[in-house]
Amino acid sequence: MLLQISDLWKSFSTQEGAQEILRGVSLTLEAGQTLALTGESGSGKSTLLHLVAGLDAPDKGSIAIEGAAMTGASDATRAALRRDRIGLVFQQFNLIPSLNVAGNLAFQARLCGRDDAKWRDHLVARLGLGPYLGRYPEALSGGQQQRVAIGRALAARPALILADEPTGNLDEGSSDAVIELLLDLVRDSGAGLLMVTHSMRLAARLGRRVHLKAGQIA
Repeated sequence: MLLQISDLWKSFSTQEGAQEILRGVSLTLEAGQTLALTGESGSGKSTLLHLVAGLDAPDKGSIAIEGAAMTGASDATRAALRRDRIGLVFQQFNLIPSLNVAGNLAFQARLCGRDDAKWRDHLVARLGLGPYLGRYPEALSGGQQQRVAIGRALAARPALILADEPTGNLDEGSSDAVIELLLDLVRDSGAGLLMVTHSMRLAARLGRRVHLKAGQIA
C-alpha cells in the first residue's frame, strides 16, 4: 500500500472556538493509482493534502507512506519523508526565483541523491522545456511555470505525487494540456497521484474520485 490514511481528524482554533476541518477521514492509495479529491471550498481538501505531506500534524488518526509513519514523527523525519518519497505540485507553482529552469528541475532530485540525467532529459522533452532551461521563472508564462513545477516534482522519482489545484491559475486549454502531461508522466514514473481539484471534468480523468463534504467522505 502506497498511502494509508486512517480516521484522520483536524481542527483549527478560531475566535468562535475550535472548528473541525476533517472528521474521521480514511482512504488508501496503491502504487500507480490516481485519485482526485473533490469538494466545496472549506471541505478540507487542501488540509488533508498538507497533512499527507507532513506540513502539518493531525489531531487524531494516522498517515503512512509505503508503511512509514508520517504522523507522530519528528519534524526532521517528516521532512525526510517529504524529501525522499513525495513530489509536490502547487497551484502557485512555488518555483525558486533565483534558479533557472534547469536548476529548479534538478533541485529536489539533488537534495535526495537521485539526480538522474537521463530521466531529467525525458521530462524536459515531454514537458517541452528544452528552449527554456536557461530562463528564470519570472520570464515564463503560467503554463510554462506549471510544467517546470511538474518536472521538479517528478525528477526525483518519488513514490507519491501530491497536487493541490495544479491548474487553478490556468485557462481551460492550458489546464487540459497540463493534466494530460501530469498523468502521462506519473504513469511513466510509476508513482501514485493524489490531486485536489474543484473541477469534476478534470477529476473524471483520474482513476478514482473521493468527495469531501464538511470534513467527511461523502
